[in-house]
Amino acid sequence: MKSLIQLTEMIESASTITVLTGAGVSTASGIPDFRSANGLWSEDRSREYYMSNRYFSEDPVDFWKKYKEIFRIKLLKDFEPNPVHYFLRDLEKLEKRIYVITQNVDGLHKAAFSSDIIEYHGSLDTATCPSCGTSMTLERILAEETPRCFRDECRVIVRPDVVLFGDPITKHGQAEVCVQSSELLLTMGTSLQVSPFNLLPEYAVYDVHIPTAIINREETVMDSLFDCKVFGDLSETVQLLNHKLF
Repeated sequence: MKSLIQLTEMIESASTITVLTGAGVSTASGIPDFRSANGLWSEDRSREYYMSNRYFSEDPVDFWKKYKEIFRIKLLKDFEPNPVHYFLRDLEKLEKRIYVITQNVDGLHKAAFSSDIIEYHGSLDTATCPSCGTSMTLERILAEETPRCFRDECRVIVRPDVVLFGDPITKHGQAEVCVQSSELLLTMGTSLQVSPFNLLPEYAVYDVHIPTAIINREETVMDSLFDCKVFGDLSETVQLLNHKLF
């Protein structure tokens, strides 16, 4: 496959790579893709309303009930990193600096021990008290139907450390800094439908002027931005890349 050979050469020639990852990276771990054509978000648009900062403010008790229902699969933490996560970690063994900027909130890049991770949309692993700032672990979150700050003098309902609909994105500038210092932007497993995350490939092309590549199961509306495009199963693709790179 010509595109796979081209991608291999691009990875080999870059000492610093920024990798953008989306839900497609985690599907091989058994976690559904919420935004693909057949993803869970297409089944019930009301989830965007319930997973908003507005709804948390209006009814935090029911918010937590629906939050745990919607993310029940991820919150069970029964999933492990798959070959795609480990491929990105193993690229570091080639003495490359790999920045992983992920839309995923499942924590699997951390579980695979990648060194530099920006969880662009936050993480399911923790929650924070909006009153006193106390952090709560996932174990405590799961222990209560409606998680509250464990400080006796507080007991305020905590807020999950994920970016809810209506929240500002706070890590975009940090992500741009990673792109600025890179020699390649590699996008994996994302439909690039969510803004401002989908502005990062444009930033790489028009502002930083670095090569770009995408690996995805299906075409995206932003494919024209990429110098190299590989379409197909991500796990199969990284297996082929492993044979060529290691």
